[in-house]
Amino acid sequence: MSTLATPDLSPAASLRDLANSRELLWSFVRRDLIVRYRNAVLGVSWAVASPLLQMVIFTIIFTRVVRVETGLPYPLFAYSGLVAWSLTASALRAATTSLSGNSLLVTKVYFRREVLPLAAVLVAFADFCVALLLLGVMMAYYGIGLPATSPFVFVVIVVQLAFTVGLALMLAAANLFWNDVRYAFELLVNAWMFATAVLYPADLVTGRLGLVFQLNPMTPIVEAYRDVLMRGTLPSLAGFGWAAFVAIVVLFAGIAIFRRSEPRFAEVA
Repeated sequence: MSTLATPDLSPAASLRDLANSRELLWSFVRRDLIVRYRNAVLGVSWAVASPLLQMVIFTIIFTRVVRVETGLPYPLFAYSGLVAWSLTASALRAATTSLSGNSLLVTKVYFRREVLPLAAVLVAFADFCVALLLLGVMMAYYGIGLPATSPFVFVVIVVQLAFTVGLALMLAAANLFWNDVRYAFELLVNAWMFATAVLYPADLVTGRLGLVFQLNPMTPIVEAYRDVLMRGTLPSLAGFGWAAFVAIVVLFAGIAIFRRSEPRFAEVA
């Protein structure tokens, strides 16, 4: 059996090793994208298939059965929320099993294991970029041009990615020790979506329950996409500021938990 060298876990060494692993990271991203779309007849079009189908279903529900006032054409409102939500949900689904699904690599070869959950996030981000192009087409169809606030979307993306990466690192490490984590996540993720302003306006839920929903960082993140891309306004400083704060805390917590757990990965993988 091969002997694994004890890694240097200092912050400087971790950042240096991760930077040196960028080619390995991109190789995992390319591998996952090729595996996902190699035999798919529609190719990357599947990246928009799920949010598009859900948009159609919920448009029928919320415009024909239960009318909801959104201030935007409902298909645009729903699709933008679903695309933003799918980035985090898809990334976390894949990241949760990224270590356990590559147990041979984890046990036999030393490398920065962060690249596995990070690759899962980047693959989801690639799908997000494709889906965002369709959002641009839909905006043009409804006569909505890009407002002056649209460059702020890059800030929104950075905040969402920071939040998603932090959770991805936590879930990937936890699932390696407890296989129940992936099943628990699948149960919770759908409830989480309905606790986020994906399909209805954030102000529709009021009172104490509304406050709980607002504390969910994904709600101001999803709303921020609509604000800067379609409404032409900057996100709420209080709401989006809270989301950014939570994202930073979750990112650093995820890094710390992952690094502290990493020496035991080979034992349990």
